[in-house]
Amino acid sequence: MSSRLGNFIRTPDLAWLGLFSALALVSPTRGDAELQLLAALTVVQVVAPRLESLKTRWGNVIQIGLKLILGFLLIGVTKGIASSYYPILLLPVVSAATTLGGWGTALVTLLACVADLLFIPVALRRGYELSFLEVQDAILRVIFLPVVGFLTWELAESTRNEARRAQAALDQLATTSQDLLAAQEAVRRSERLAALGQLTAGLAHELRNPMGTMKVSADMLARQVGDQEPVVQELASYISSEVDRTNSLISRFLEFARPLKAMKTQCDVNQLVETSVHRLEREKGGSSGVGVHLNLAPDLKPILADGELLERAVSNLVVNAMQASPAGSTVTVKTRATSSGAEISVIDRGSGIRPEDREQIFNPFFTTKKDGVGLGLAIVSKIVDEHGGRLHLESEVGKGSFFRIELPAV
Repeated sequence: MSSRLGNFIRTPDLAWLGLFSALALVSPTRGDAELQLLAALTVVQVVAPRLESLKTRWGNVIQIGLKLILGFLLIGVTKGIASSYYPILLLPVVSAATTLGGWGTALVTLLACVADLLFIPVALRRGYELSFLEVQDAILRVIFLPVVGFLTWELAESTRNEARRAQAALDQLATTSQDLLAAQEAVRRSERLAALGQLTAGLAHELRNPMGTMKVSADMLARQVGDQEPVVQELASYISSEVDRTNSLISRFLEFARPLKAMKTQCDVNQLVETSVHRLEREKGGSSGVGVHLNLAPDLKPILADGELLERAVSNLVVNAMQASPAGSTVTVKTRATSSGAEISVIDRGSGIRPEDREQIFNPFFTTKKDGVGLGLAIVSKIVDEHGGRLHLESEVGKGSFFRIELPAV
């Protein structure tokens, strides 16, 4: 109960309620009009800021306008030029200084000064004889309005600038934190790749010797038995083909484990993308049932890169996209110029990648394909890292995936 009451009535509200109540109590006249205007000012100061419709710039203008009008009327019903309520005009001036900025503060201050000075001709018209001290007092009151308005605006502007600087620092900190997390993930991935690469290289070299022996033995056995033992001939053929397939797999392991050193030259990104895609189309011969659409930026400038490595990276991404896409669909490969260099994107319309797999797909030997070995994306990531670029993934289950390679110009 106390918590809900604390949320409804705040400490500043109690201060304003106490101020206006004290004004009503110490007033010598306590006329009905005076009390009603004080009550109206209380509502505007305490209740109006809580209304959602008034929590805008124009809402602030309306609130300040009401304070100015009510303050002017309050002075008018309490002896005008001789009223003790003239400081009430500071209320709209201070409110404007904290919410409307410099020009808004100046305009409201000018209106408050005019409102105060209007009581001089009103008093003269009613036959009230003003002494020099009364005129002097009225002028001093008017002088204080712009002084208070300026000082309040200056303090509020300083506070707003500090808030903007703090927000900018927070935004910069958030960006730096994200970059740091990305860098940490890249380091961890590089460490995993290095360790797995060493293991893979050693294992592949150890396997190649017995694989060679098995291949030679199977071929010799097939030649020895000739056509007299068809079963032995068939088994020897199986051994030979499986050894070839295993050797191909070992070659891919070695390709992954081999340290990359990009030999950078001036490369036409559009040309290497076209070459890579056309080679794949010749090799596949349309057997996959998936088409490839090229969308190449005509204003793309050459970059310093290893064309052979980039072709391999693009080929791996396009092959993955074609394997993930249903027959009759199209994989889109597009390029575009960026402020730092070039960008290559490969978009498929496949089943997408599950959120729990997105952190794993660039790790070697992780695959969701039945016959895959999980090296394609790991090699792509390695090539992109060697070029100082970044590899991004956007994917939605059931709608497809979007791989984007960002490459620097040098």
